[in-house]
Amino acid sequence: MSDPMRPPVSAQHPQGTPRSGPSRPRAGLRTAVVWEVLQEALDRRVKATGRPALDVLDTGGGSGNFAVPLARLGHRVTVVDPSPNALFALERRAAEADVADRVQGVQGDAHGLFDVAERGAYDVVLCHGVLEYVDDPAEGLRNAVAALRTEGVLSLLAAGLGGAVLSRALAGHFTEAKRALEDPDGRWGKGDPVPRRFTAEQLTGLVEAAGLRVGAVHGVRVFADLVPGVLVDTEPGALEALLKLEEAAAELPAFHSVATQLHVLGETPQTAGA
Repeated sequence: MSDPMRPPVSAQHPQGTPRSGPSRPRAGLRTAVVWEVLQEALDRRVKATGRPALDVLDTGGGSGNFAVPLARLGHRVTVVDPSPNALFALERRAAEADVADRVQGVQGDAHGLFDVAERGAYDVVLCHGVLEYVDDPAEGLRNAVAALRTEGVLSLLAAGLGGAVLSRALAGHFTEAKRALEDPDGRWGKGDPVPRRFTAEQLTGLVEAAGLRVGAVHGVRVFADLVPGVLVDTEPGALEALLKLEEAAAELPAFHSVATQLHVLGETPQTAGA
């Protein structure tokens, strides 16, 4: 499996660009499942359109954790993010990866998306870590979907409720775990840094309400956040074994309810019927 945070592998993009990104194996545990699903969706769109370079919009893309590896695959990526510091880091990272000509960063947010991005102009839209923070998740998602071409794919990644409940309970914070379980936004208290969390059913409902068909749902970081880092870093073969475990559990609905994050792949009706 390739991943934007894992070392280069031998598989190649049609244009000859490596299918992976910067070498950060430990961090790759947090993105491996998403990257595999996203890359397969990109490959399908390349085949369907006959265009090796797709137009990708990364809303809330920050410093380019996904944008730069996607540009390395040859795609054109527009990153919309409210943080000037993140966009500066994006520019630097794109330059270091020699893909500055394929990455454009613009300051903006999901609610004012079309002040800085074009409606209906993108083959793929990434909406990662956005719905947790916007005032109106449904509106933010509708804007992301409206940026898609008639045939397009949405990659949605958001914080999972069950993962937060489980992590607080395992840390011995049982009152906070119960509070998160019962809170409408899935928050465990005033000190919770995440404004909102979702169940798989809530996310798929939002995607369908925005007019897309749900292509796949995956649990992300089912185990990675619970395993002691020292074990993964020092035990021979542990990192790869944990990665394989994450991959195996990601598609199983039983594990969606305890994942730290949830990933939903949405497709326009025209794409789904192709």
